[in-house]
Amino acid sequence: MTPQPVWAGPGAHGPNGEHLDAPQTVLSGARQVSPRIEANSDLFELVGILAGSEFSILIDRFATNEPVLKAQVEIESGGMKAQAKFQGDIGNYSVDEPAMVKRLSTPGEHPLVITVFAGKDSDLLDAVLKVEAPPAVHEHGVRWEWWGLGALTASVLLGIAVMRLRSERQRSLAQGGQA
Repeated sequence: MTPQPVWAGPGAHGPNGEHLDAPQTVLSGARQVSPRIEANSDLFELVGILAGSEFSILIDRFATNEPVLKAQVEIESGGMKAQAKFQGDIGNYSVDEPAMVKRLSTPGEHPLVITVFAGKDSDLLDAVLKVEAPPAVHEHGVRWEWWGLGALTASVLLGIAVMRLRSERQRSLAQGGQA
């Protein structure tokens, strides 16, 4: 049975207190997790996930775990600012501004300041988004290709040697010699 992606709202915790907020998939036994952040203050807690062409943020009230809906949310990173649009169908905030998403998608650490205005409450939350560099192309593929080519060449040469030995043996038998 193939494991299915898991999705839970902010505040979902595992038995050891770890957050279970990000979509996760299991591929060939390796866990693939999208780059994400977690931040909290006295008023709010949030989880941000960078996936594809958007940065998605889920925000809850810290004390009650109640979702914060229809707030004004802005993210800032490296001198760039972007407004997060509220997505009513999911209850998240989405930043899909290409320049900001491109910046956040580059490998490295990206300090973020998230400003939340929800009714009479407002707060700044800090986090650092860590984006891993894509896995480097390993030389194993090249080695395997050379190994495969070497094995093929050795097999062909062995086949030729066996055919010559058989042909010499048959010639020897035809001439009355011993095999």
